[in-house]
Amino acid sequence: MSGRIPQSFIDDLIGRTDLVELIGSRVPLKKAGREFKACCPFHDEKSPSFWVSPDKQFYHCFGCSAHGTALGFLMQYDRLSFPEAVEELATRAGVEIPREAGIDDGRQREQADLTELMRRVADYWARKLQGDERASTYAAGRGLERETIQRFNIGFAANSWDDLLKCFGGDTNKRAALLACGLIIEAEKTAERGGDGAPRHYDRFRDRLMFPIRDARGRVIAFGGRIIDAGEPKYLNSPETTLFHKGRELYGLYEARAARAPMTRLMVVEGYMDVVRLHQAGITYAVATLGTATTPEHLKRAFRLVPEIVFAFDGDRAGRAAAWRALNNALPELREGRQLKFLFLPEGQDPDSLVGAEGREAFERRLEQALPLSEYLVQELTTQVDLTHADGRARFAELARPLFAKVPEGVYRELLIERLAEAIRLPAARLRELWQSTGGPTSIAKGSERALRSIDEGRSGGGRGGLGPRTASARSAGRGGLMRQAVVSLLHFPSLAAELDPETLTALAGLDEAGADILRALVTDLRERPCASTGALLERWRERPEAERLAKLSATETLIHKEGGALREFRDAVQRMAAEGRRRRLEVLAAKERESGLSAEERLELQQLLAGRSSSQSG
Repeated sequence: MSGRIPQSFIDDLIGRTDLVELIGSRVPLKKAGREFKACCPFHDEKSPSFWVSPDKQFYHCFGCSAHGTALGFLMQYDRLSFPEAVEELATRAGVEIPREAGIDDGRQREQADLTELMRRVADYWARKLQGDERASTYAAGRGLERETIQRFNIGFAANSWDDLLKCFGGDTNKRAALLACGLIIEAEKTAERGGDGAPRHYDRFRDRLMFPIRDARGRVIAFGGRIIDAGEPKYLNSPETTLFHKGRELYGLYEARAARAPMTRLMVVEGYMDVVRLHQAGITYAVATLGTATTPEHLKRAFRLVPEIVFAFDGDRAGRAAAWRALNNALPELREGRQLKFLFLPEGQDPDSLVGAEGREAFERRLEQALPLSEYLVQELTTQVDLTHADGRARFAELARPLFAKVPEGVYRELLIERLAEAIRLPAARLRELWQSTGGPTSIAKGSERALRSIDEGRSGGGRGGLGPRTASARSAGRGGLMRQAVVSLLHFPSLAAELDPETLTALAGLDEAGADILRALVTDLRERPCASTGALLERWRERPEAERLAKLSATETLIHKEGGALREFRDAVQRMAAEGRRRRLEVLAAKERESGLSAEERLELQQLLAGRSSSQSG
């Protein structure tokens, strides 16, 4: 799938999808009033806590908090990427996927031709392995079983400069396709070219055990080759091509998903052979990066599938260097609900050799000793300083500060600063204060995260972006804060945004409450691009930092079941918040007048506020 998918198409696709039918084809649902329920497919339970709302096009589990739309369910249950989930829903609906500034049909056909060529090459090399005694003996000597070789479609590239060229490069167009796939190399020196000066090509992979790299749909997009016997480099990977971007792909991820075993974690190792031997031993959640450090994109893909990632590295200097790079790239992806751990293997061992020597159970027991990221971070920084004196502890804080700055605001961030402060024997509040006063770390999406937390907790009041004290007028019995009521009403009934009167819109524009910016953004978007369901609205916010909290608010029960009632509640909440804002502003101006006097502009504002209060009281 190429090119950006228009948001309007995704809105329409959500509207076309029968969420009950989609989930019901995978999970047995029972009618429960206006909704449907089942035992949650994402955690073990005996009584149903998983609910599906056909009106909202949204599901939620009150046990494990899993929630989402039709797209989210396919991503979580079928372990699809977002584009793959869109493609699945489009296929079910019988519609074509339009693309904005995407690749044209000719280019798409070209890519399809290239993936077909890669499949044929993979099968060719697989047959080569079966027919080559030396290569087969090597594979068996590495402990690979026939079933494993077939499952991973492992092959063998002959020790020849033109074996692949002879089989697949019969003419100019075919050689161009091989070149586009990174399977052959064009000679650089004039002396290496033909007598007429035309480019001369040769096979990239020679005398190597070949590991096909598959995308999420199982299509071969690249190869990794391990030299047989002696030679350099020991491992050789396909170059970047139109099919393959090594910073995004994880070797073994397709096979891990295909295993259909409940996946609660992924273990990231360094080599192809490590992955294959671990899967063969029954550890089917092993994956590997492709000759590169773990990237943020790798982590995003992995965390869409599982809540826990374990890095298993060799215990030598290179392994620890790779672990430290992984930690640095992982920090922006950390938040509550996600776990990241580090396992260092004994000196001289790698996952391939270790699982072969001690088996699955003993290897998995090692995972229990894996270091959580926070502990590994403290341990690694401790090796660089001396914490027995003040100078060393100060240096520790200075080293930790830029790392901590990468962590998004949330529960995990608060717990991490407590752990760092504990290491240097300083109160967490004091460490935070010192970092902030010296231009220390600022949170990612700090304003919106704080505002949404205030909404989620039912708080309102305070200054711009702040969490002021709760006031009686800012709350409504039993339903939390007024801002929360307004947001929940809008999430449950997105169409009410189009019904707002000018007075409410004016009051909304002037709100100075925590969360007001988010509420205004929701209203503006829905008035410009109306949508019919909660699910469609949430899909629009999928990539924004507020998405998770909005999804949780969408699962909130509401006593209102009709749009008219929701509209009245929304208008009432906004008007009352506006009145509370005016009251607070009046108090501020009145106090300033008593203490130091007002400017001409402030005096005019005070008079207008007093006049407005008088007219409302007389009314």
